[in-house]
Amino acid sequence: MSAQPAPAPLLIACALGIEQFALRRRERGTWGGPVTVLRTGMGPAAAERSVTRMLAGPDLDRAAVLATGFCAGLAPGMHPGDLVVAEETRDPRGSVPCAGTELLVKELGRAVPGRTVHTGPLTGSDHVVRGHERSGLRATGAIAVDMESAATLLSAVRVGERPVAAVRVVVDAPEHELVRIGTVRGGISAFRVLRSVLPAFREWHRSLPLPRR
Repeated sequence: MSAQPAPAPLLIACALGIEQFALRRRERGTWGGPVTVLRTGMGPAAAERSVTRMLAGPDLDRAAVLATGFCAGLAPGMHPGDLVVAEETRDPRGSVPCAGTELLVKELGRAVPGRTVHTGPLTGSDHVVRGHERSGLRATGAIAVDMESAATLLSAVRVGERPVAAVRVVVDAPEHELVRIGTVRGGISAFRVLRSVLPAFREWHRSLPLPRR
């Protein structure tokens, strides 16, 4: 009898120390394979460098990749603590479709009951987006923006074919705009939501098909 392929590892990528701290709270239970939480640093260039370097190693060359952390909501009516599940990520270099969106929405509803989950395109930026620029991005059809998700997923699929996804927690919205990035630390609601999402990530990971050799 031939040996079954080992489950694919999972690389969870975030930018900020506070995001990594939230994600360190591991749930008891079985994951589909090894899980690595990577702090990439802020911005698309840092995300691209960090993710490309991690996936170049033999331990993670087949890894599924999930980008997460905080984001700015673009749609009216969004609130801090809302969740965004990307159907695709976009930046000027192109778009990347996400896998398992419907499953993530369902599992996030279980993991964080009562929180609104938005789905749609997640766009990338190389700076914090404010004011009129927010409405301009909304006009493209995007529902949220952050600085790392698009670069993370594009880098991941360029290294090799793999399942990718992006889940973000809204910390900044049209009616709740941040004064400066440092006030993310005051986003207690968003931080608590991010601490609670790991069970949904686990179910997404466990649902993935075994990798081809």
